[in-house]
Amino acid sequence: MPKAFYVTTPIYYVNSVPHAGHALTMLVADVTKRVHEMNGETAMMLTGTDENALKVFEAAQEAGEDPQAFVDRISQTFKDAADELHINYDFFFRTTSAQHKAAVQALFAQLVDSGYVYLDTYEGWYDVSAETFVRESELVDGKSPDGNEVRKVSEENYFFKLSAFGDRLLEHAEQNPEFWLPLGRKAEVVSFIKQGLRDICITRSNPGWGIPVPGDESKVVYVWFDALINYLAATGWPNPGWQELWPAEVHWMAKEIYVRFHATLWPAMLMAAGLPLPKTVIAHGWFTFNDAKMSKSKGNVIAPSDLISHFEEAGCSHEIAVDVARFSLIRTLPFDNDSNFAIGDIEKQYNAGLANDLGNALNRTITMVHKFTEGVVPNAPIASEMQSAIAQAKAAVATSNEELRFHDGLEATLELVRDMNRFIADRKPWELAKTNDASLPSVLTSLLFALRAVEGLVRPIMPNTANAMLSQLGYKAEEATTLYNQIGEVTRLNVGAKLAEPTPIFPRYQPPKMETQPTPAIKPEPQEAKAETQAPMIEITDFMKVNLRVARILEAEAVPDSEKLVKLQVIIGEERRQIIAGILKSYDPANLVGMQIVVITNLKPRKLAGLESQGMVLAADGPDGKAILLTTEAECPEGASVH
Repeated sequence: MPKAFYVTTPIYYVNSVPHAGHALTMLVADVTKRVHEMNGETAMMLTGTDENALKVFEAAQEAGEDPQAFVDRISQTFKDAADELHINYDFFFRTTSAQHKAAVQALFAQLVDSGYVYLDTYEGWYDVSAETFVRESELVDGKSPDGNEVRKVSEENYFFKLSAFGDRLLEHAEQNPEFWLPLGRKAEVVSFIKQGLRDICITRSNPGWGIPVPGDESKVVYVWFDALINYLAATGWPNPGWQELWPAEVHWMAKEIYVRFHATLWPAMLMAAGLPLPKTVIAHGWFTFNDAKMSKSKGNVIAPSDLISHFEEAGCSHEIAVDVARFSLIRTLPFDNDSNFAIGDIEKQYNAGLANDLGNALNRTITMVHKFTEGVVPNAPIASEMQSAIAQAKAAVATSNEELRFHDGLEATLELVRDMNRFIADRKPWELAKTNDASLPSVLTSLLFALRAVEGLVRPIMPNTANAMLSQLGYKAEEATTLYNQIGEVTRLNVGAKLAEPTPIFPRYQPPKMETQPTPAIKPEPQEAKAETQAPMIEITDFMKVNLRVARILEAEAVPDSEKLVKLQVIIGEERRQIIAGILKSYDPANLVGMQIVVITNLKPRKLAGLESQGMVLAADGPDGKAILLTTEAECPEGASVH
């Protein structure tokens, strides 16, 4: 049986609930697996929980809870978080399992026999919070480098000869450039090793919790030594068949556990045991809030369920809200450096990338096919520029996937969607329909072909969205793009198929309206109304002279050298117009694209800042003097009458 592609997350400490940082690592591993499945490979993914830590044991004691019951309860929250985000893991591995215990004891005994583990006395400092031994020289104001309290420890313990592997690790990394990623963190590892590796204490006195040292139950295996072995233990090692998974192709983790443990200690342990090393050990950065790492103690945690419910409240179905959460995490991926993860930024990314770009392209294309070709996919040639845009996006995504830079691949996909919207604006299908232009079927086919490509490109990151697109585009579930080489194949276009009715899947996110406190009721003295403050009365025939229509904003940009004007390109029915609106102080132009608004269409054109305005947008005066655009409660046909 051929070896499977094997990708892992770290296993998570069961001392706190999962947050968006944990979810990110699960998600990048999940996307890695899905990408390789689309390459035709068998891929397997591991995640799970690290449960043998001394601090977990002490936390259970403080809570008056049985330690096993305690870890069972917390471990389940991580499993639930993975399931909520539709993480397609194959192993949810726990270090309290009998399988893990057997592998740890077998590897420990093997290293003793090979002479890489020896008995000695450890005297020094121990950071219980981080489960890390700390050198005297590393203390900062009497605390660990992480700012945690330390304890003085003096124990007879077993040590691992880490000092024997510095040169071997550097040589392996030199021969395998993809071993330590990204390059910035590789430099940190090289610097750490060149400072000199020292032997590491790998046992503690047995507190009644943890994995006993084989042949010496007075001690338990140090939690970091124990936890790292999970990746190997899950393969079934040392029992037959473990080579079908090991070595791992990719170990994903966050940066705080990278240099000392995953990039140095773990491969040294494998070298000592004569086992193959993982192909790539990669660490992403942190999600931060105001330059502070996301953590429960700082009160700045966003849970995966919070993201999902947030976009459900915005109007997304549950399945699509899950995808929006996945989209947000990948779009903000802190690959080389840390990334700020603020809900306001996420909402803007959603509106710009999904509601405005992808949702708009999908909805407009399907609407035009229904309007101009009775909802049937035309049999017409695909425009060369659209074929080129698809090929370019496909190549960019493939490169990004190979480099594990999934955020770059997502951006390349969104750029293809923007190419579609520019193609619509340039070709103006509504005008082609007016003149029965023979190129109209080709324009529509080109757009449908591009959407088919997008369905495949987004599938590893947003599988529910890909399925929703598939359904609206008239494909059956079994016609989903499951192999990467199918993307951009003309034969995959369902010529002659009937499309479903257009159904927006990404409702535009509207920030909740601010609630104002009611003003105490003070009855004013009766006054006679002043004639000059009253609007003149008009007849209904006067009102009917005003032509109000629903328009969609295609493009929006600030007018140069103006503090308040925005230039809008809008579509009203089949007509495109330019409108200049004084809304710059109230709206970011980037957030306007795709929005449906109400406009007056029969005003005489006039010039503002030297630009012709061919209509007027309707807006209310907000309490702070800012404009509030009048929008539709639900999607309307472009050009619909307002009365």
